[in-house]
Amino acid sequence: MNTAAATANPMSEPTVVARLEAGAAKAAGELLDRLAEVFDASEAVVSAYDTGGGWAVAIHFNDPPNQTAVRALVGLAAGPEAANALAFETLAAKDWVKASQEGLTPVEAGRFVVHSEHYRASVRVNRIGIEIGTAFAFGTGHHGTTRGCLLALNHLLKARRPLRVLDVGTGTGVLAIAAARARRRPVLASDIDRRAAGVARENVRRNRARSVTVIHAAGLGMRRFRDHGPFDLVLANILLGPLQRLATPMARLLAPGARVVLSGLLTAQASAALAAYRHEGLVLERRVVLDGWSTLVLRTPTSLSRSPSLPSPARSGGGKRM
Repeated sequence: MNTAAATANPMSEPTVVARLEAGAAKAAGELLDRLAEVFDASEAVVSAYDTGGGWAVAIHFNDPPNQTAVRALVGLAAGPEAANALAFETLAAKDWVKASQEGLTPVEAGRFVVHSEHYRASVRVNRIGIEIGTAFAFGTGHHGTTRGCLLALNHLLKARRPLRVLDVGTGTGVLAIAAARARRRPVLASDIDRRAAGVARENVRRNRARSVTVIHAAGLGMRRFRDHGPFDLVLANILLGPLQRLATPMARLLAPGARVVLSGLLTAQASAALAAYRHEGLVLERRVVLDGWSTLVLRTPTSLSRSPSLPSPARSGGGKRM
């Protein structure tokens, strides 16, 4: 799941992580959503993970935090019991670049192979290699949400030829790059985190995916989205809360018969996300479940009542390049 960019400095300083037991997967997902909304993505990364005996949530801080302030924020989001149960831990400095080169083996998802520069020569000629810089600790394809999206994209592209693609919450840009390299058509990629957008641009250059345009944007309200739409395919690997809030503005940007791939969802959260998009007229076409995470493939009706603010396909031109 794409959350925030790691520092480009290969040897990190000691970092602090706060952990909280959450119990069942559904409770962890709900807690993850609430905490992700109160912590600035430029200062902390919130994640959920399976401990083997249940689920837990971790908050990784870029700089040593004020623990009293952190407990106060957690208390506002999840209540006083959660705030009191929060456990802080200092992690030793580590050469993350070296560790990622040694530990992150290539990930295959259909025709796509996500790899670091360390494994560049291992990609077979009949596969689409996507190289992600090892200075970044997210969006490497190892997470079930990213791999689920790549598998869904691989399946979709066997039968469909989307003309315009949107990747919301692009992170490292891995999904946008995959779509661009497979179709060689325009892809618009956005991220709410300015640093993540910079990471994505670097990976776009690394992969020579010239048809990808990366922008820094919060939500989908910018005119640039309307100018590049309507979209035949939208990829959104983020979190349940943002996915629910984006359902209506995203539906306004879709072409008739478009496909939408949603991920960043624990299996228990899939129904809540699906309900928001069904309200906009989309229907479930396919579901991919990996490692406790769900990826949903939705489709729009073949005819839509289009908002006057959206350009029609005739106006925008099927051959338009970004």
